[in-house]
Amino acid sequence: MHDSAVTPTSAVEQYLEAREYELAESSIQNMRYRLKQFTKWAEMKELTDMRELNGRHVEQYKLWRQDDDLAPITVQQQLQTLRVFLKWCESQEFAQPGVADLVRIPTVSKANRTRDDAISSVTANDILSFFQKYDYASRDHVVFHLLWHTGIRLGSLRALDLSDWCVEYSDGREDAYLAIRHRPNTGTPLKLQEMGERNISILDKDLINAVQDYIDRNRAEITDDNGREPLITTNQGRISKNSVRYTVYRATHPCQYRGECPHDRAESDCDARSNVSEASKCPSAVGPHAIRRSAITAHLDADVPKEIASERMAVSPDTLEDHYDVRTNEQKRTRRQRYLHDLNI
Repeated sequence: MHDSAVTPTSAVEQYLEAREYELAESSIQNMRYRLKQFTKWAEMKELTDMRELNGRHVEQYKLWRQDDDLAPITVQQQLQTLRVFLKWCESQEFAQPGVADLVRIPTVSKANRTRDDAISSVTANDILSFFQKYDYASRDHVVFHLLWHTGIRLGSLRALDLSDWCVEYSDGREDAYLAIRHRPNTGTPLKLQEMGERNISILDKDLINAVQDYIDRNRAEITDDNGREPLITTNQGRISKNSVRYTVYRATHPCQYRGECPHDRAESDCDARSNVSEASKCPSAVGPHAIRRSAITAHLDADVPKEIASERMAVSPDTLEDHYDVRTNEQKRTRRQRYLHDLNI
């Protein structure tokens, strides 16, 4: 057994460092987020030595995650990640032998299988470059770019009307923003109701141009069943939630934006490409919530203050801290250093 005590936080950092060159950045980011919940729990329990971890502890942790109103698949994935991490801790003699086998993984019904993934800024920019070059100002382009740039929820995207796209000119400057509004009586409630209402600045010139060109050239001029003009339309009316999901799943297929499949699949034989309803079956595909989480993380990593990110994405600072900030302590320190340096403090 390891001679000195290894704290949960230290063990997690060493584990992620050990896996850094084996896995994609997005996979490391996912593991960091999931294991961050474990270290937070361990701190609350004043657990300072991984050797003290036992079966009673891992069951308590499982119940703590289940009590946090998480999706069943999220709990399952977090416990799977914990088990693999504990196996590694055993191999390093940080933890008692056999403790990993005491982690009971709950089964999840097919109906409850939703993704809890993320993409990196590099991947997002690769996807945007593909759209900019090969599918510019299409509905898919605008959907993905709006989700990535703003971090809004799927329901907020659907709720947008044509009149909610606002471009104003003042002193020779172009000022673009989205007006997010709660309209429950006409089919587009917001998750946070009136508290979710806000104006979101659009600062990416490429996105401003793409949205405007989409409106001018590719948007179906249609009115929904409530007499409103949606911003994002299909030939049937306002875009559906499933259509948004399929759009994002397909946009995140590497064979589309990279031109090659990392999963050794032939595109002609891949159900994820040939059948829209099967788009989520690509191992690399992620959905709208993953884009939201990734966008929030990207904002924080770009030195956007948490108070600003909280208001922009309509998420409380505590939730943002617990569920979206997956940076290491060193990453946070260097970002703070750069921010303070820019302020010349």
